[in-house]
Amino acid sequence: MKHFLLQVGCDRSKNLVDICGEKNFQALVCDALSVPIRSGSCDACISIAVIHHFSTAERRLAAIRELARLLRPGGMALIYVWAMEQEHKNQKSKYLKEKNGSKDKEERIKTGMAQRPLSDQMPDSSSQDSACSDQVLSNSKDEGCDAKPVTDSKLPVHTNRTSFHSQDLLVPWHLKGGAKRKGESVGTVSFPASSKESQEPSPVFHRYYHVFCEGELEAACRSLDCVRVQKSYYDQGNWCVVLEKL
Repeated sequence: MKHFLLQVGCDRSKNLVDICGEKNFQALVCDALSVPIRSGSCDACISIAVIHHFSTAERRLAAIRELARLLRPGGMALIYVWAMEQEHKNQKSKYLKEKNGSKDKEERIKTGMAQRPLSDQMPDSSSQDSACSDQVLSNSKDEGCDAKPVTDSKLPVHTNRTSFHSQDLLVPWHLKGGAKRKGESVGTVSFPASSKESQEPSPVFHRYYHVFCEGELEAACRSLDCVRVQKSYYDQGNWCVVLEKL
């Protein structure tokens, strides 16, 4: 019997899914908390730079549970999320090393730093949803998790290429005008235009991130009885976990 390899991607953005279609990749629009694929039908799943965009511990855990639902017994999942610790074992991540004048590159799995943001300035305050106090972390290490007590309901805005001072924050994305698709602008993330370019400021959108402390992602995965953590590691500013479906 022949076995065929079918790779399917998904995203909340219809424009991004349309681009995949133009390149002859199989992709669909869906929600990471409710993927329209039959349970137990996937040999492997990859979630890169997705789960850190969910704003509560419950929703982040639900996203991991949904990945596990898709896997057949013995199937594997790889999860990458942004790390609070951008300096690990006395080594700075590439995110901190790269200077503001450098060109921001598209992230790949090999380099680890998924979805590098461009940003503005960050007030020295903390957020409302520090995962160090989440129940799922009650038995995990929280060293290095130094988010300050909540002072108000506003989320801080991150400064590009700097260490994180809050686990829950907003990252400004500068939208560079590009081709249009069905009446909508399709842009790319870029640094603000130089003096030689258009003086008209590009639109800025604030995107929510929850950066994970050491042990937090692993603890969330271990709280599910349907998976086994095969590997947990740090990779260029990301915490990563490899799961096996039981």
